[in-house]
Amino acid sequence: MHDNLTERTLSELSFSLPGSTALFHDYKLDFCCAGQRSLGDAARERGLDAQRIAEQLQALPPGSPQVDWRLTSNAELIDHILERYHAVHREQFPALIPLADRVEKTHADHPQCPAGLTTHLRTMQEELEWHMCKEESVLFPWLRQGIPLAHVQGPIGVMRHEHDEHAQSLAVLAELTDDLTPPADACNSWRRLYSGLETLRRDLMQHINLENNLLFLGANRPA
Repeated sequence: MHDNLTERTLSELSFSLPGSTALFHDYKLDFCCAGQRSLGDAARERGLDAQRIAEQLQALPPGSPQVDWRLTSNAELIDHILERYHAVHREQFPALIPLADRVEKTHADHPQCPAGLTTHLRTMQEELEWHMCKEESVLFPWLRQGIPLAHVQGPIGVMRHEHDEHAQSLAVLAELTDDLTPPADACNSWRRLYSGLETLRRDLMQHINLENNLLFLGANRPA
């Protein structure tokens, strides 16, 4: 069973095993932009024990019943992405940016102050907003209409490229914040900021995962 798990792709595991994405986050395995790689290949690249990760996946407790988005229509998946991710991202950044600004100003002299974080978050917000608007106005309506994927590979390619850029922005976010680890003497605001950024990171990765590895590959999905 463990060998089978190591041969399955990260994205497939993320959709079929509740709790798997939390484990992938812990091991820093990219299941969104590199989700079509097998667990074994992804683990080897990071110098990790794929067999041990497979055992941990196998030991995950059964989660509560959840929607299997692999079995839904494009319209249902798009509605979910819009409600669960686009709308949520538009709430996350306006809450996190002022908090980041406060932490930077209050703790400017602290050796672990995340200098430049506020500016980076504003850039992320602008880029993600532009990306989501393009999906909402162009690509998503086409996919709802059932236009064959072969006819929209241009826009999909652009969206995939921008997803890669979002992933790079998350890497910069990790660099600025010691991988979202607050210092031992961090105040409540600082800890709340990093907790919120961790939620943003996980949400954005799952958002990209649904689009890259389901919506943009769903040749057999009903519109």
